[in-house]
Amino acid sequence: MIQELDHRSESTAKAIQRIQRPAYLVEAEMMGFQGIPQLKESTLEIRNSGEVFVGCLDEDRLLGFISYKKETNTIDIYRLVVDPEHFRKGVGRKLLAFLLEKYKGLDFVVSTGKANVPAKKLYESFGFIQMEDFEVAPGIFCTALEKKNGN
Repeated sequence: MIQELDHRSESTAKAIQRIQRPAYLVEAEMMGFQGIPQLKESTLEIRNSGEVFVGCLDEDRLLGFISYKKETNTIDIYRLVVDPEHFRKGVGRKLLAFLLEKYKGLDFVVSTGKANVPAKKLYESFGFIQMEDFEVAPGIFCTALEKKNGN
């Protein structure tokens, strides 16, 4: 089931943190960079986030989530996180499809580690186009992708 999460609740913030850390550790290993901020993010920081969180749940267990901010005509995707136990089971695909359908007709932007080929392939399968690579730390690059007008 896909539903909006109340990340301001302590129990939900803990559930987000529980899967966020191991998922970002996988990306950190791909990138060779342990400085991803979400690796050290506290539950208080999650609770105080201005992002909207949408989760994929199996009964009461959080399998993954997507977070974003809506600006005038653009949805800025901040996180797409899947519990590593549920990689390659379609959780990320379901979350992304939900968001794209909810905001059909708007533009979308996202960035991910340049070395995160699975994430880039997922976004591209939904019509995102790689725009540019940018350096986030010496020798560490991310890729910006966008999807214009819901195309």
